[in-house]
Amino acid sequence: MRQIARQVAVWPWSKLTFSERHFGHLTNPRVASSGIFLTCMKLAIYRFGLFLFIAVLPRALPGGQQQQQGEQMVIRLIRDPDPAPAFAVKGIDGSTVDLADAHGKVVLLNFWATWCGPCRMEVPDLVELQKKYQDKLQVIGLVIDDADEDSVRKFAKRYSINYPVAMATDEMRFQFGGVPALPTSFIIDAQGRVVQKHIGLRDPELYEMEVRALLGLPINARVETFEDTGEIFLKHANRASDLPGVDMTKLTPAQKTVALHRMNEDTCTCGCQYTLAQCRIYDSACRVSRERTAKIVAECANGASTPNQNTPNQNAVPAQAAPPAVHP
Repeated sequence: MRQIARQVAVWPWSKLTFSERHFGHLTNPRVASSGIFLTCMKLAIYRFGLFLFIAVLPRALPGGQQQQQGEQMVIRLIRDPDPAPAFAVKGIDGSTVDLADAHGKVVLLNFWATWCGPCRMEVPDLVELQKKYQDKLQVIGLVIDDADEDSVRKFAKRYSINYPVAMATDEMRFQFGGVPALPTSFIIDAQGRVVQKHIGLRDPELYEMEVRALLGLPINARVETFEDTGEIFLKHANRASDLPGVDMTKLTPAQKTVALHRMNEDTCTCGCQYTLAQCRIYDSACRVSRERTAKIVAECANGASTPNQNTPNQNAVPAQAAPPAVHP
């Protein structure tokens, strides 16, 4: 049951406004770190996990893993991975946390926050993973939406965190294709390439199997590869043939091609500065991109073949560019 709870636990940002998701106005850190808050969250997670166990079998596991009872675990890694964006930032202990220093090791890059319940739950597992594979694995913790560096240091000391921790910038978050929820972890191979992205709390066995597979160690799992169509880096959204929440089943192949082209050309006006396709992948709850893509589908079904001139993409920011400035 603990494993099932891990697979469904995620801190949801999709229901929040753009400014709340991207600039940290999520909750009071002191309230979020209270014992009452954590107890209620864990209880809710376990109850939700029980519901999924009873009602949704066989189930699709988040992050692309598909597994039924009694079946061998399947891990999926990108077929042609992109290099991880380079960064060097000051750690909470004063040293420099440089991704380049971990070259030759597998890296588990974990975006998290001290006030995030699921993040706190997985820290002990990350500590154990680092301890077990200390010579071949480097866990790195990047803290976002948490301005109190002193509280992060106290947290790291309390939980005996044995891996580098640094305060991430908004630019770093966007360079990694956006972090739609906490925790979010990137798996980077020994050549410095991003091979998988996990959103939400995960079973530590999954992380360990991926690490061992990348190290060439024996695993009790099947390895499959896939092409990134925006799940890892939003810049690859133009490879996607389907988008979350967009029904194109009634379109002909030619109409679908036109629709996807327009969704990858037009900019979403919700404030994310992504294309409509990127916004659907990044935030499937966004009403703006949902309504606009539905309109494009309807227009293509009725024979429209040119992009809508009312939503030009001239000012769109690339998926891995720096975040937009905060407006007063």
